[in-house]
Amino acid sequence: MPAYAVGNLRSRADLPEDVLVYIEGIQATLDPFGGRFLVHGAPEREVREGTWPDALVVIAFPSLADARAWYDSSAYQELLPLRTRHIDGDILLIDGVAPGYDPTATAAALRTAQAAT
Repeated sequence: MPAYAVGNLRSRADLPEDVLVYIEGIQATLDPFGGRFLVHGAPEREVREGTWPDALVVIAFPSLADARAWYDSSAYQELLPLRTRHIDGDILLIDGVAPGYDPTATAAALRTAQAAT
């Protein structure tokens, strides 16, 4: 099942050299784990509900185990402080849904659970 690393990173007007080095080096840390960017702080965005002042990053992995292994890898942990010293954010590793996912089945299970309480 696919998994994702999702980052909500606080935007900055200026990018210190450390952050640029981080961006230049991150793909090499992703490659061994099958990671690829789906979203990388795209400047064009359309907020339809609420507010979203920050930069969104979404990285896809073949599995949650791959996402964990990437994040915990020595290569990424060595690179990570170049970003965290300058940009605050929230990072989430999360499973995706399986092929053929049916949200109506999820709704039915939620209805059943709610009825039992």
